[in-house]
Amino acid sequence: MLTIYIDADACPVKDEVYRVARRYALRVMVVANAPLRIPADGLMEMVVRSGFGAADDWIAEQAGPGNIVVTADIPLAARCLAKGACVLDPKGRRFTDNDIGSALAMRDLMDELRQGGAVTGGPAPMTSKDRSRFLSRLDEAASAVRRNNPSHQ
Repeated sequence: MLTIYIDADACPVKDEVYRVARRYALRVMVVANAPLRIPADGLMEMVVRSGFGAADDWIAEQAGPGNIVVTADIPLAARCLAKGACVLDPKGRRFTDNDIGSALAMRDLMDELRQGGAVTGGPAPMTSKDRSRFLSRLDEAASAVRRNNPSHQ
């Protein structure tokens, strides 16, 4: 079955994922380090993997062609892309093989700057425009995944 995997610990768009998943009858695996409240229907399932990196490792092992992964974690995005999954961040950015290398490099650079004492600030706050963009891109991705994988529905 086609599945959306949510890297859920700090994901601000879980409700949007649930809405799109219901529209396309896609299974959703909500993966986190601790239990979270999820809708009580047959499409949503909570997966708890405690320990550093355990949730990311589980998602990377499961994801593949015909799956969508929602994560802001760039190394996890790279791992899932390498396995053929479609990857979106919570603001609607779709990671591709063409841009994941530069995203990883920027992440590493910012990490080095922070470790060196530079104040780099965090990501910009989530806006309604970001939420709308995410919803639109997830809808597009879900439609494409269903269209390209008719035997897995």
